[in-house]
Amino acid sequence: MKKRNCLLMILLVSISFGCTSQPSNDYTKKIDDKVRAEQIKEMKFGMFICWSFSTFYGKEWTPTLDKDATYFKATGCDTDQWCKVAKDAGMGYILFLTKHHDGFCLWDTQTTDKKVTNSQLETDVLAKLRKSCDKYGIKLALYFSEGDWNWPGAEDGQWMKGGSNPEIKKAQLKELCTQYGPIEFFWMDHAVGDGGLSHKATVDYIHHFQPNCYIGFNTGETAGRLNLRERGKPGPIGDSTVVWNSHHMKSSYENFLVAEFTYPILPKHEGGADWFYSLPKHDNLCKSAEEIYKDYVGAVKYGNIFSIDVGPNYEGKIRDIDVKTLQKVGKYISGELKLPEAN
Repeated sequence: MKKRNCLLMILLVSISFGCTSQPSNDYTKKIDDKVRAEQIKEMKFGMFICWSFSTFYGKEWTPTLDKDATYFKATGCDTDQWCKVAKDAGMGYILFLTKHHDGFCLWDTQTTDKKVTNSQLETDVLAKLRKSCDKYGIKLALYFSEGDWNWPGAEDGQWMKGGSNPEIKKAQLKELCTQYGPIEFFWMDHAVGDGGLSHKATVDYIHHFQPNCYIGFNTGETAGRLNLRERGKPGPIGDSTVVWNSHHMKSSYENFLVAEFTYPILPKHEGGADWFYSLPKHDNLCKSAEEIYKDYVGAVKYGNIFSIDVGPNYEGKIRDIDVKTLQKVGKYISGELKLPEAN
């Protein structure tokens, strides 16, 4: 009883002092898991930014062996716009794609020449985003493809054929964990394999640098404290009815403390990508603010976090229709707008 009362006091103190995230100057020190779980839950709603080779390929997955960094043809990078849109939408964080299966890195890595600073943009996008997040009071989380079609044993463009290079995977994660400030969580994509480093080993390695960082995996070996639900919906941890890949979920896993769900702001359509910018002809396609807001309400109800995915365009800006939609969601969240009553 005494131990439970002590934990309750810790939670109340952290919440009363507005402790909704790890301190930016002290994120290498471990804090209580229950306190940290409440901090993650308090972020509630975030923007998933997918921007990479696939933006210019027009399809979700981009075969890579015939492409170098110049394939990324972005003419601008307006991270301030991303963060302002997130702020106006009532979001607490941005989840940023650092590397997709094609291996193109959106930070100035030392592990490969296939990186954004070697493109015509010549900009460390992650570093720029970190500054914008700090400016607007937005937290930062990172997406990372575990496998890489440039690695030994890979088959270019193929599912679960991302090759193996555990030392490079570790080197990339070390850069992300040590050069860009506090990372709230990692969204690990297992679609092309684990890169030769198991999920448990991946969690342990990241926690060596950032012990309070949550890590989740969309498929594969169950590990970490974050229950990921790709294309999912609100619901309790372990609920297999709220995610498309339910056969990968293990409700018996006891270490999950928070659930996250995500889906694209683009509705299903013919041709083009879903998670990335999907060709100019689809510029008027967007899910409704009402649908997004209802899932936000569900996220809050179940203590989930909800990442709505948007894809910046060729100029590095969020589409006008996405901006307007998310601004409307923000007005629903703030109470400035009310949902229309059903007939």
